[in-house]
Amino acid sequence: MFGKLYKIAVSSLIILCGIGTMPIHAQTLVGPSGELPHLSVGNTAWMIVATALVMLMTIPGLAFFYGGLVRRKNILNILMQCLILVAAITLEWMFFGYSNAFGSSTGALKGFIGGFDWAFLKGIKITDLSPYAISMPNDRIPHILFILYQCMFAVITPALIIGAFAERIKFKGFLIFSVLWAIIVYNPVAHWIWSSDGWLYKMGAIDFAGGIVVHINAGISALLMAILLGPRRYYENHPTPPHNIPFVVLGTGLLWFGWFGFNAGSGLAADGLAANAFLVTHVAAAAAAFTWTILDWAINKKPTTVGICTGAIAGLAAITPAAGFVDFSGALIISVLSAMICYYMVGTVKIKLKYDDSLDAFGVHGIGGLIGSVMVGVLATPSVQSAYTGSLHGNMHQLWIQLLASGVTILFSGVMTYILFKLVEKFIGIRADETEEADGLDLSQHNEFAYTESE
Repeated sequence: MFGKLYKIAVSSLIILCGIGTMPIHAQTLVGPSGELPHLSVGNTAWMIVATALVMLMTIPGLAFFYGGLVRRKNILNILMQCLILVAAITLEWMFFGYSNAFGSSTGALKGFIGGFDWAFLKGIKITDLSPYAISMPNDRIPHILFILYQCMFAVITPALIIGAFAERIKFKGFLIFSVLWAIIVYNPVAHWIWSSDGWLYKMGAIDFAGGIVVHINAGISALLMAILLGPRRYYENHPTPPHNIPFVVLGTGLLWFGWFGFNAGSGLAADGLAANAFLVTHVAAAAAAFTWTILDWAINKKPTTVGICTGAIAGLAAITPAAGFVDFSGALIISVLSAMICYYMVGTVKIKLKYDDSLDAFGVHGIGGLIGSVMVGVLATPSVQSAYTGSLHGNMHQLWIQLLASGVTILFSGVMTYILFKLVEKFIGIRADETEEADGLDLSQHNEFAYTESE
């Protein structure tokens, strides 16, 4: 089945590649051969911390953020989904996912998916240096640390989709779908954008920390899943009240904190580029949270706690692809724009189109990631990285490349999500039945209650 799906994906991409583009300079991730790379203790120490921060984003960050937003009868199901993805996707990544995403292949698949040279971490020693570096190409981190850092991205991406189908999916169907999605959707897209062999990377597409690979990819799949599953039973086209808003605040704080590792760590070094990514990440979260609050206040007459939390996440999603390419002013523009557009998507578009994106995975992550991925083609400034400029600095081609990369990812993610959903639905089952949904997924899927009355 995997082979057939890969062939379908590759064939569609070959057709898409017929749309000609002119290659532009893209900074190579592989260091120059003139000086031998060496292990940097400082960079290694920072990247160990950054890796732990990114893991913190899934558990407990995303788990509490999503868990607080659902009804009390479904919180354990959300926590369990986040936990099982950390376990299952980690194993998939170490078995062959990393090799598929960052390895090399030959023939028709070259540029579209890596091979199996590094499957089960074959041949990788603890003394080996990462084949990738950015602003400090000779000051490397251990290869195994780079693998683990990227593993945390592979874990959180399918976890983001949870927000779209919360409260109505069978656990078995969810798990099978998520693992297949990681293999067949995430790994190829990561290869296209982040691998030095990737076809979009070679065209010059830029995505510093995952606006395309993570947020657009997960966001489009979230929309498809929400539509294909259908709304929650007795859903009346308006949000259900969160059962624990303090959990939402806790999750937001953990996500905000962990995002510093997500963005500032993506330069793979403790240097000025990391410091800039750190700064613009915080500014974007703050500006988007403030903008969302003002919109809430003006439109709904009251500023809400859930609103400010949602705004912060929208700003963080939007700055992710641009964190290594824009300065303070660029971050401010991206974050305010993302807050306004995401607010409109969540508060107006979703209601008008009547799709049940339960926790706004598409409206916040998908749309936020798309805004940042396109706007970096406008706002990228050579004052951050001299090799990269956007249309404001005369490079209109970068904007075209960002639109192409975003569009191809939207198409690929949407098509493959549809195929995977239909396969899992047919052979395993994916939608919880009426009784299971009414009883709550904590009881029907796990035979547990999150809250019990004291005797």
